[in-house]
Amino acid sequence: MKVKYYGHSCFSIHTGGKALLFDPFISENPLAKDIDISSIEADYIFLSHAHHDHTADAIAIAERTGAKIIGIWEISEWAKRQGHENTHPMNIGGFFTFDFGTVQMVKAVHSSSFSDGSYGGNAAGFVISSEGKSFYYSGDTALTFDMQLIAERHNLNFAFLPIGNNFTMDITDAISASKFIKCNHIIGMHYDTFGYILVDHQEAVNQFNLSGKLLTLMNIGQTLDL
Repeated sequence: MKVKYYGHSCFSIHTGGKALLFDPFISENPLAKDIDISSIEADYIFLSHAHHDHTADAIAIAERTGAKIIGIWEISEWAKRQGHENTHPMNIGGFFTFDFGTVQMVKAVHSSSFSDGSYGGNAAGFVISSEGKSFYYSGDTALTFDMQLIAERHNLNFAFLPIGNNFTMDITDAISASKFIKCNHIIGMHYDTFGYILVDHQEAVNQFNLSGKLLTLMNIGQTLDL
């Protein structure tokens, strides 16, 4: 799997011959000013919840690429109201098999509303299995004991977890989450974009190391093979 970071909580993953894009917030993120969204490939766009810092570029990229938007029912209906009919609605706990692999939508503990204040459904995360590997994209979430259920069903190779605090888990809770999901390689997200969520990178890495876990903090535009 090839993973590329576009800032904040936005990653693309190439797997199963498809490009999966998560929570695109790029054009309005000053830290991602060198990213040209017109160059981003996407066959599927996963939206964890409705907040603007996770959906801002979703429709523009979906319309250009023809990507299928995957999200909770309310997000799917929102996308259709924006004129993008190619959606796949899901809900918490459900599985679906796509041409690249299987997806389970899992619980996230967070609020979810669109920029106009309308209801965005429940916040969610995704567990994706493809090419013999599985990973967890948590979306914005607090620490919750429900994460332990993920480890009962999935053997995760890596996971994307927020570490920025204030709006989501902090580093300490992210370490606890990594233990709940039984995953040793965590890719951090939802940090540094705003003043509220600045983190000390080295301290974060050190804390994970002390817990026997690997924390990867990717540079914007960086690509990893996992």
